[in-house]
Amino acid sequence: MAENQYNEDSIRSLDWKEHIRLRPGMYIGKLGNGSSAEDGIYILMKEVVDNSIDEYMMGNGKRIDIKLAENKVSVRDFGRGIPLGKVVDVVSKINTGAKYDSNVFQKSVGLNGVGTKAVNALSSYFSVTSYREGEYKTAVFERGVLVSEDNGKTTEKNGTYVEYTADTDIFKTHKYITEYIDNQMWNYVYLNAGLTIYFNGNTYFSKNGLLDLLERKTNDEEIKYPVIHLKDGDIEVAITHDNHYGEEYYSFVNGQNTTQGGTHVAAFKEALVRTIRDFYGKNYEPTDIRASLVSALSVRIQEPVFESQTKTKLGSTEIAPDGPSLKAEINQFVKSQLDNFLHKNPSTAEALQRKIQLSERERKDMAGVRKIARDRAKKASVHNKKLRDCRVHFTDDKKDNHLDTTLFITEGDSASGSITKARDVQTQAVFSLRGKPLNCFGLKKKIVYENEEFNLLQHALNIEESVDDLRYNKIVIATDADVDGMHIRLLILTFFLQFFPDLVRKGHVYILETPLFRVRNKKETFYCYTEQERIDAIRKLGKTAEITRFKGLGEISPDEFGSFIGEEIRLEPVLLNEDASINKILEYYMGKNTQERQEFIIDNLRLEIDEASEEEEAQHKLDAEKIEAA
Repeated sequence: MAENQYNEDSIRSLDWKEHIRLRPGMYIGKLGNGSSAEDGIYILMKEVVDNSIDEYMMGNGKRIDIKLAENKVSVRDFGRGIPLGKVVDVVSKINTGAKYDSNVFQKSVGLNGVGTKAVNALSSYFSVTSYREGEYKTAVFERGVLVSEDNGKTTEKNGTYVEYTADTDIFKTHKYITEYIDNQMWNYVYLNAGLTIYFNGNTYFSKNGLLDLLERKTNDEEIKYPVIHLKDGDIEVAITHDNHYGEEYYSFVNGQNTTQGGTHVAAFKEALVRTIRDFYGKNYEPTDIRASLVSALSVRIQEPVFESQTKTKLGSTEIAPDGPSLKAEINQFVKSQLDNFLHKNPSTAEALQRKIQLSERERKDMAGVRKIARDRAKKASVHNKKLRDCRVHFTDDKKDNHLDTTLFITEGDSASGSITKARDVQTQAVFSLRGKPLNCFGLKKKIVYENEEFNLLQHALNIEESVDDLRYNKIVIATDADVDGMHIRLLILTFFLQFFPDLVRKGHVYILETPLFRVRNKKETFYCYTEQERIDAIRKLGKTAEITRFKGLGEISPDEFGSFIGEEIRLEPVLLNEDASINKILEYYMGKNTQERQEFIIDNLRLEIDEASEEEEAQHKLDAEKIEAA
């Protein structure tokens, strides 16, 4: 008899919650561990808040209260509240909801009736309460299973209250990074001017929409002209140019941050080039027009089609089913609105043209160097010892695992060798540095082509023309946690921030966390990333524990490395403070030895010594405990 028979017993029917829990990626994208803004725990929060945002968009409730405490999330809106007789169905029956009625929710974000059901199924605890006209209804679930209901009279204002705790059976080791949530809250209020959100004691409010967004994302000292803000009906645009390399787009559809762009962004880029060419009567290159561009685009359309459940890329080509072309609408909007603005504001028009002409001169100056560098990169790619590539890339967005694509940037043959042997060849690539890279702060982009290592790294990432062509979703800097390793990290980050800041802004750059200690006995092994984890491991294993300190990545064997870069990988995202100036940050850390930096080092030297003393004290205490246990 065959081992794997295919018969009636092979066919299973899963109920709604079982299917979501078995295949969560189909509903919320990748699970992750909270180190990326697209990870599951943030998608769960977003699914709940989106419903409150849709209520506001329909004119109901001007305030949303959100709290995060000890991994429990709560969201209270002041909209109409879920009809009391449907509270249980709305959060536990697939394809049940008001979003299917286009007369009730014309241009909402969530249209598939899955969002809150996924949150319910993937939460160890989930509670929903609806307040309507002096009455309330509460339903409590555990992992999608209804455990209690309650109803009665109330003095609460109309609205909905949801609280939940993400299930650790699904989201194994995870932590919330509040900077990601903070950014999402700001996006909500920029796209819904007049709405107030309260999150953990912070207030989020915007009066001028995308104008406020771009003013927060840019620096007055670096922009070439005041932000151009255009709005008409369901399309809103904000535009300026600054000193950074590349192009920067913040795009939204019905309030959803489409981080991977889509048809609306492609249409906007095309319309912008055409309008500027027509206004100045010159056939400028698109790259010259869009170089150093910082822009925000928001469109609201009926029944949008996204390319994934997480809605990060728009696929729609029409404003509404059987409606006008989205491309034509955006083109007409930009053509009329931007052309009128430039005619009415000649000083802005002159500043914009000067910036385009400057970009044109820089491009022509670099043409010769770029050609030589490209030829060199082509030869190197035939036998590039620096790059050990993977099989799937970020641009393969039709493949389910394209979001897992990672490039580890390492230093030294031993570390590179260990990661290369331990990696997943499908999605993990390794780029090996020869030593400390050049400090490129203050240098022109010409150096990227003249410096072989930078040129090959740029070539490996495929970001010369645009960050949109990036071949890896995650760029992970994997260096030793000593002084030299920290210095190399800073030099690599300087390279990215100086020439490709969008890689950092869009959340593609991470630092690999590797264990400092291994604590083991004959039965168990613990890898410890902090002093406290080491102490906890020794207490658990007892006096027989063997303790090893890893001084560098090269000391970690390939077999051990496999567990550090697999499912349990710990990554620390490189986050850029929205209010910070990249030039000022780089000047402080990588510029000449300024008085300000000298004072910082002197002031903090005593602190470092104190911390070292505390570590010694902890070690002495631990030794005493082991002696006592013996």
